Amino acid sequence: MDNTVIVALISLVGTLFGSFGGIVVSSKLTAYRIEQLEKRVAEHNNFARRMPVVEERIDQIEHRIDKLENE
Repeated sequence: MDNTVIVALISLVGTLFGSFGGIVVSSKLTAYRIEQLEKRVAEHNNFARRMPVVEERIDQIEHRIDKLENE
């Protein structure tokens, strides 16, 4: 075989491995970032679920303060 053909085949193999390696690394990074975002959303949802309870408790405390002030 001619040296040019051998170099071209080696280059092709290197390019294929490099491309697939880049795709794998990129997909792992994307999956990691999505996982981190899901954790943040879960945190936010937990906060949003607790907030109405806190607001209700504040209303109760304000009502008790008003009663004490009126006495």
